[in-house]
Amino acid sequence: MAKIKKHSIFIDMTAMSDVTVLLLTFFMLTSTFLPQEPVRVTAPASVMEIKVPEYNVMNILVDLQGKIFLNIDRPEVRMEALEKMSEEYGVTLNDRQKKVFMEQPFIGVPMNRLPAFLDLPLREQDEAMRQHGIPSDSINNQFIGWIQKAREIDNEMKITLKADQSTPYPLIESVMKDLVKIKANRYSLVTVLKGAPEGF
Repeated sequence: MAKIKKHSIFIDMTAMSDVTVLLLTFFMLTSTFLPQEPVRVTAPASVMEIKVPEYNVMNILVDLQGKIFLNIDRPEVRMEALEKMSEEYGVTLNDRQKKVFMEQPFIGVPMNRLPAFLDLPLREQDEAMRQHGIPSDSINNQFIGWIQKAREIDNEMKITLKADQSTPYPLIESVMKDLVKIKANRYSLVTVLKGAPEGF
């Protein structure tokens, strides 16, 4: 009986590893990272599958106590809105403070406290921001001011509203009423997707 000679098969994996590295590099360079939020918020669940806009957006964040934080995702709009708000409230910021402001993803302190806040070390800023939030009372509604200034610069900016599922409704309603006052009637509510009930 003749012996069958076995041959070892060599597969060159160089091309496969090159493709893997290229794909990994592509995803790393094209992905956008969500800004770190100053407060932890568990959004309520819904069955809606409409995607929230990802670019040219103002993200409003409301915590359990009703404190408001705002993220303007476009740097040029954010800087111009800061200059307009500083002029309106008589606040002077130096170049270093402006640079720190641009590095902090969320706006969340009253204008009169902004220079002192920006002078804090970065590790202390998050804790300081959690204590304040943007004022939105009837006498000093800086929240409306920020939204109006950003919309004056670019009226195409979308608005998203995110709040914790345990935040009392009157606090959310107050923010929505402020948006209605300035005719910002179109905005997206950020929720977590859940399965539709049976028969839906």
